[in-house]
Amino acid sequence: MRGQDRSGLGLMRSWTLLGAALAASLVLAFGAVSQEGAPVKIVPRLTGTADPMALDKVPALGRPIVDDVKRMRNYPEQPPVIPHSIDGYQLTLNTNRCMDCHKREFTEGSGAPMISVTHFQDRDGQVLSDVTPRRYFCTACHVQQTDVAPLVLNRFQDAKDIGRKP
Repeated sequence: MRGQDRSGLGLMRSWTLLGAALAASLVLAFGAVSQEGAPVKIVPRLTGTADPMALDKVPALGRPIVDDVKRMRNYPEQPPVIPHSIDGYQLTLNTNRCMDCHKREFTEGSGAPMISVTHFQDRDGQVLSDVTPRRYFCTACHVQQTDVAPLVLNRFQDAKDIGRKP
C-alpha cells in the first residue's frame, strides 16, 4: 500500500466504530421504549398441538408394499425406495438392521443389493472400510413404499416428457 495515508485510515476506522456503537444504542433504547406499553402478541401455531411437548398419537403407516420389485427412479441420484417392510427394524447408533442384508459381506447370502460405494466415502472423498457415519441412518434418504393415497396431487413430469404430446 504505497503512498497511502495510514493515519487517516486509523481515524476513519475509529469514526466507523463510534457510529456503529451510537446506532446500536439508539436501536436498543427506542426498541425498549416502544415495547414497554405494547401488549404481548402471541402468534398462533400453524401446525400441531398447542403444547409442543404434548405426545400426539402417531397415525399408523399404510400397508407396506412388499413385492420386492425394483422401482424406476424419477430423477438421477434419487435414493432407491425400500421394497419391503421395515417394521421393527432397529436403527440406532449401535445397531443397523439394514446392514444385516445390504452390507457387502452379506449380499451373496441374502440376495439383497449391496449398498452403493458412495456410502463408504467420507465428505472428503476418502474411501473407508465401513459405512461412513453420514450415510449410516438409511431412512434419512430411503423410504418404504406404502399402499396409500397420495397426500397431495402429484403433477411431476419427467424432463424428457415435457412438451411431448400424448
